[in-house]
This record gives sequence, structure tokens and C-alpha cells, in this order.
Amino acid sequence: MLVPILLSALAMTLIVGVRYLLTSGGFALATRARHPGLYAGLNPQIRREIAWSLASAAIYGIPAGVVAWLWQNLGWTRIYTDVSDWPLWMLPVSVLSFLVAHDAWFYWTHRWMHRPKPFRVVHAVHHASRPPTAWAAMSFHPWEALSGAVVIPTLVFLIPIHVGALGFVLLTMTVMGVTNHMGWEVFPRFIVEGPLGRWLITASHHQRHHERYGCNYGLYFRFWDRLCGTDEGIGDFARAHRRAAGRSGAGAGLAAGGGADGGR
Repeated sequence: MLVPILLSALAMTLIVGVRYLLTSGGFALATRARHPGLYAGLNPQIRREIAWSLASAAIYGIPAGVVAWLWQNLGWTRIYTDVSDWPLWMLPVSVLSFLVAHDAWFYWTHRWMHRPKPFRVVHAVHHASRPPTAWAAMSFHPWEALSGAVVIPTLVFLIPIHVGALGFVLLTMTVMGVTNHMGWEVFPRFIVEGPLGRWLITASHHQRHHERYGCNYGLYFRFWDRLCGTDEGIGDFARAHRRAAGRSGAGAGLAAGGGADGGR
């Protein structure tokens, strides 16, 4: 029994790692096309982000692989494959339930990790990305990765969910994690600044968290931030883009001047 479980954990680790590389890589390419130079001078940081993220992929993949084996071989979860097993309304309800539960867990663990000691020991790894890039979505210290890795594997034992709906939850988690860190807003203005944007978290909301640290802790929804008084609204990316332009200009100056003096 042990060997099949280990193989399942390994397979899921590879899936999570490849999913990260494809999603973050795709949005990094989109960033290069949409905002050339935004990640200029950040190659050492990006390499660190990728290294931490691939380590996180294993931490996410191992419990997911164990749960997948338990589901397929022992039926120990509440994942179902036949849509007729539950009423159709269960599809959106289960998706929303997973996202709301994950968001609540993330808000409170994230807020706790901004206390001085947990931040210094654990969360500083993620905030070392200044500014964050599309590669930073899973750039976590192992303890932080573990706190996130247990959520979905726990929920599948509690809430009935169709395997396709579970895939949608994982897709949403991945895409939101990447787009919230890539340094520009992928959603149109009418969503970000409209009624929907008052309750949904996008890159503009999370950017402010990376600028000010002590606010905007949520993952998908602004509910907990609003309720607890930690919502400081949405930011913009003008400062990040100015810094990127400065890095690009400094790099060009160094290349032209042949040394540090040439970049002044």
C-alpha cells in the first residue's frame, strides 16, 4: 500500500509543479508582451521565486496525492464523479463553499503570519519579492506552504463536490494566485472599480498589501478585510511601473557607461 501512495504523491507533486510553471510562465510572457521591462533587473529574484515555488509544489502535492489515492481506492472523500449523485445546485454551492472556506482560512492564517515573529520566521520569504512577479504566487517558506496545502485536502472530506467542480476550484486558486502578484491588473476597470470589485480581490487590491503589509489580507473576497477593518481599498501600479522604468534605465546606463559611474 505504501508504494502506490508514494507514487500518487509523486505524481501529484509533478502535476502541481508543471501547473505552476505553465501558469506563471504564461502570465510572465503576457506581462512581457503587455508591459515590457516590468520585470527588468529582477532575474535573481525570479530565480528565488521559482525555487521556493517548486519546493512548495512538493508540499502541496504530497497531501493531495495521498487524498487522491484514498479517494480512488478507498472512497474516503466526498468527491463524486456522477453529476446525478447530487442535485445540480450542488455544483455552484460546493464551489462557493470551498472558496469561502479557503478564503476564511487564508485571511486568518495570513493575518497571523504578519505578527512580528511569524513574519520574520515564515512569511518574510514571500514578501522578499519586491515587487512580486507572476512567479511569486507559490513562493513560500515550507511552513507557510504547509498551512495552505492542508485546506483543499481537508475540505474534500467535509463537503460533497463533483470532480469537475473541484478542478474549477483548483484552477481559480491557481489563476488568482498568479494574477494577484504579476504587477498589473488583468481585469477590466468596470470590474475592479465597480460593484463587483468592492467584494472581489484582484491584483489592484493585493498590490496594496505588498506595499503596506498591514492590510488587505484576503485571498478571493474582501469580506473579512471589510468586517475586520483591514481593507484599505485598491492601489495602482504607477509606483511599480516607475520603479521598473528606473531599473531599466539604470541597467541601460550601466551598459552604456561600462560601470557604476555610468549609471548615475
